[in-house]
Amino acid sequence: MKIAILDDYQRVARDLADWSRLPPGSELVVFDRHMEGTDELLATLAPFDVLVLMRERTPLPASRIENLPNLRLLVTTGGRNAAIDLAACRARNIPVSGTGTVGTPTAELTWGLILALVKRIPAEDRAIRAGAWQTGLTEGLAGKRLGLVGLGKLGTQVARVGQAFGMEVVAWSQNLDDTRAAAAGARRVSKGELFATADVVSLHLVLGERTLGVVGPEELAAMKTTAFFVNTSRAGLVDMEALLATLREGRIAGAGLDVFPEEPLPAAHPLLALPNVVLTPHLGYVTRENYAVFYRDALEDILAWHAGAPVRLLT
Repeated sequence: MKIAILDDYQRVARDLADWSRLPPGSELVVFDRHMEGTDELLATLAPFDVLVLMRERTPLPASRIENLPNLRLLVTTGGRNAAIDLAACRARNIPVSGTGTVGTPTAELTWGLILALVKRIPAEDRAIRAGAWQTGLTEGLAGKRLGLVGLGKLGTQVARVGQAFGMEVVAWSQNLDDTRAAAAGARRVSKGELFATADVVSLHLVLGERTLGVVGPEELAAMKTTAFFVNTSRAGLVDMEALLATLREGRIAGAGLDVFPEEPLPAAHPLLALPNVVLTPHLGYVTRENYAVFYRDALEDILAWHAGAPVRLLT
């Protein structure tokens, strides 16, 4: 059995699970770089029986799955992976297994970005290293309005921290009702009111047909010039061209972004030239604790499949 672990950027996969438990004769290969082109990817992965994917870093549409002749098992870290064509896997009788997760890292990173923006942490860090001192005023959070687009598990975690800071929390999503909002310590408002009145807007929706581009020019134009925008969910929720124009023209105070239409972010991307953004490289799930669960469960998935009783199936 030949097993490939993909996109291990931090080179930690071998240390976070006991891969010696693989059946005798198994071959484990770990790739620590992202393979850009389909031709390179297919040629490299063609010999492997099992692929272990790190979330959605390497898409596997039908066109790729159909051209991996030896593929017999896919394992994705996490409980869902929109970058895998599950129908194509079913057509080839390739099981797809997921893993558990630690439920808090993305909410923690959301607050890291919010605090970096309102307290000017990156800007003041750069300034002090350049010999300057106190180059601008920071903002307080107490009494400000936190607007959450999406109030599921992650949105609720973010809401509770906002309450601890003394913020008023409002929320909107397509299916949110007053009872669920109140249970999370928030008040349900219309989408228009949220964008027009919030001091911080943070996205916490799953990307799908109904949520694709849910934040567009109209929503961004409604925001206050003093407001901050944060996205740790999915880039596809936002019209990136509209967001770029909003930031270039200074129509909002700034943005904190952890997700991008193309990842890794290209070196010439226009976001990199903007002074009013804080960028992180899709770190929402990248914690030691989360990775330990990912790779431990991935190993268990492989062993269970090899024993004829696959677990945590997504198909």
